[in-house]
Amino acid sequence: MPTEYAEGRIGTGELPPPSALLRAFREPDNPNRRQHRVLDTARELVECHERRRSAQQAAHAPGASSGRVAACNQLVEDIDGHRAELVGRIDNWVAANIQHRTGASLHTETLGAVIDRMAAKWIAAQQALGMKASVDPPHPLQLDGEAHLQWCRLAELADGYKDLITDVNEHRRRLPVW
Repeated sequence: MPTEYAEGRIGTGELPPPSALLRAFREPDNPNRRQHRVLDTARELVECHERRRSAQQAAHAPGASSGRVAACNQLVEDIDGHRAELVGRIDNWVAANIQHRTGASLHTETLGAVIDRMAAKWIAAQQALGMKASVDPPHPLQLDGEAHLQWCRLAELADGYKDLITDVNEHRRRLPVW
């Protein structure tokens, strides 16, 4: 069943555009993302990266006991294991749904790995904004150098993702499926 997005219609057997992917990152309760397995899994990756960042911050908090640090490290390992499963879920979807032209250049990363990196950068960018936004909420948000850098990096990843899916759709590039 196709889903409506700003950039057109996406069927369940098509790669979602960057706008749909970023919307899935941003809107956890958006029912449209559940109609495409990649978008739904991408949102789960964002949630993993949120939990991972929180666990790392707790482990590095001043006065954290060695037991707390060990528990946080175990939690990070568990989250990373779940992330690997989610990346595999996206890669399995690609293997089952995307036609690849033999002889097309092979991309260096799976689609799941690309989306996982984008999810991590989304959380880093949100975190950079959040730290600045909590300083003085009544005034307009001012981007500091870190927030600007994180959002620029996310934009670069989104541009690279758009180029990748364009190349895959036009059979100039194929995605690895392991």
